[in-house]
Parts: sequence; structure tokens; C-alpha cells
Amino acid sequence: MKRPLAAFAIFAALSATAFATHAQTPLTRYQRSEAHMGTQTRIVLYAADAASADRAMRAGFARIAQLDGELSDYREDSCLMRLAAQAGHGDIAVGADLFRVLQAGQDVAERSGGAFDVTQGALTRLWRSARKLSELPRSERIERARANGGYRYLHLDAQARTVRIDRPGIGLDVGGIAKGYAADEALAAVTGQGVTRALVALGGDIAVSDAPPDAPGWRVSIAPLAPAQAPLRAIAQTTLYLRHAAVSTAGDAEQWFEVDGRRYSHLIDPRSGWPMLGRSATTVIARRGIDADGLDTAAALLGPIEGARLVESVPGAAMRMERDDPLANATEVRASTGWPRQNHSLYDGAAPLHGRAAVAATARPLPSTSSSPP
Repeated sequence: MKRPLAAFAIFAALSATAFATHAQTPLTRYQRSEAHMGTQTRIVLYAADAASADRAMRAGFARIAQLDGELSDYREDSCLMRLAAQAGHGDIAVGADLFRVLQAGQDVAERSGGAFDVTQGALTRLWRSARKLSELPRSERIERARANGGYRYLHLDAQARTVRIDRPGIGLDVGGIAKGYAADEALAAVTGQGVTRALVALGGDIAVSDAPPDAPGWRVSIAPLAPAQAPLRAIAQTTLYLRHAAVSTAGDAEQWFEVDGRRYSHLIDPRSGWPMLGRSATTVIARRGIDADGLDTAAALLGPIEGARLVESVPGAAMRMERDDPLANATEVRASTGWPRQNHSLYDGAAPLHGRAAVAATARPLPSTSSSPP
């Protein structure tokens, strides 16, 4: 689960109607929102006419709805839940979407040493209930749920497209990566309808294609951890321009609960079985939504140093982490080496990569005439 769309201020272009830079056909801005995957989803695009925009939006939302039916851990009839029900019963053939998401999840699990783990469904459900009741589970229940999972019990065969879960009763939860994949796929569905300038947002997961007309990229402003309490806090506001890229934020701005004066995040560490403490927001930019979505959760749980190393291990990805330090009564902000050092920088996911400094190489300051808010 991510910070909601309200955590981002998204400005699509400098005007509602503009001309494409590569042609003389006027393109108009269209926008629509629907509820999917437990959050408000939004598609913003530029099209030649309302009919073209409608076809593209319907294709995008239909793809999201399809993936919700396949990847949800709230729906007992989903492909994900049917697979979990067959844990311990050998190799199970699955659909392409579920396999891709599990494969990406396993990659993040390996890279993070288990800080991200799609097999911890039992742990997710235990803490989901705890948040509703605003009370902590007993330690033995936490340990039992944590032990009833582990990414090394999950085995994938890419050639046969089968999945084997070693132990019966292991639950699956791909909520930390599914929305990023859905944003990618919805964007591809929109492009398949001939609309190449679009933004798809599912809560705190955003994926974009070509830039809006007469703009260098889609403007995404990442809100501070909390509303500004002093003039210095305004510095925390970060504005980026993105094209052919994705951004995702993991944090506890909306989902958290408090017991005995301690704030518990909805982000659960699979290694300990316990939630993160305190307030935090970790944002990752990457070429694909599925990468940004999985990395931000794992990086948040690993912390600033190990989290940065994890993100830097993925070509083109970069991270910014913000955490409150109650002892120092201050907010700590850390960024990976590839995070743009200047506000109003352009991140172009289609640009060539150049080693570990890929993002630094492709994220460059915009001309002063373009860096002002529209």
C-alpha cells in the first residue's frame, strides 16, 4: 500500500489544449478517475478528440480491473488466492500476469535479503486486523505468522511458467508491487489505442509515457512528509518532470495506528514480523512502475544506507527517503547517488543508461523558462 494520489500534486501541462511538437494536430487534455485495486485510479492523457480519448481510457481502466481480479488478496476467487490455496501441491501453471509479478517480487526479495516478501500473506492479514482494532497482536501470533512464510519457499519455472510453494498454508500478498505493474500495463493499453501522451496513477504509483504537448515531461510534485511547520520545511517539496518513467512512494501518511503512544506503520518487515515505527516516506523513480513499486517498500524497511544500495542495484532507479527523528525533533532526508540534486529536473526513462550514475546522467536541470510552475 502506498501514499494516496493526494500526496502528489500532478500538473499535466502548461495548458489544457496545445499542439503536438511533432505534428500540427491539436491535442486536448482529458482526465478520468475510477476506483480500482482498493484505491482511486486516474488516467490523464492528450488525444486528438473525445472519442479517441474515451477508447484509450476504457482500455486502460479495463486492464486495471482485469489485473485486480488476478492479483487481489481480498478476493478469494483471484488467481493469486487460488494459487495460494494450492500451496504444497507441486508445480502449478499460472497466467502470464501473475507470473511476472511473482518473478519481480522474488527479484526484489533476493536483492533485499528478504525485506520484501510476497509469501507473507499471513503476516499481512494479522497486522491488517490489528490496525482495524488498534491493538497489538500477541508476540507468539506474530512469530507464528512470520514463520508461516518465506520467499525461499516459492519457486518459479520461467520456461514452463509454473509456480511451486513448498509448504501448505503459506499466504501470498503482492500488494507491495501489483499497483506499479498495473500502472505499467494500463499505460501500455492506452498506448495500444494510439494515445502516446498519458499518465496513469494508482494511489501513490504513477507511470507516464510521452510528455504532454509543449512540456518537457509530466510534472510530479512530491509532497513533504507533513505540511510545512516552518519556512525551512518548504525545501522538502520536490518537483520532477518525468517521461517514459514511473514514481512510487511507500509511507504511512494514511495507513498507521497508534498504541501506547507509539506510531506503527502499515509497512511490515518480513524479517522481524513487526511494522516500522515512526513517520516516513520513501520515493523511488525508475523506468517501470513494477520496479519503483517494489523497491520503495523494500528500501523503506532497509533504511537509508541499505535502501540506497538496493535501489542503486537496479539500473536507472533512484531513491529519496524522509524520516522523522523524534529524539532530535527533526526530519532526516537521505537520497541515493542517482537522485536528481536540483529541483525541477527531468528524468527520461528512455535515455541511455551509463552505469550506476544512470539517473544522475539522465536527470538534468530544465531551462529556466520551463522550470517555473505552470
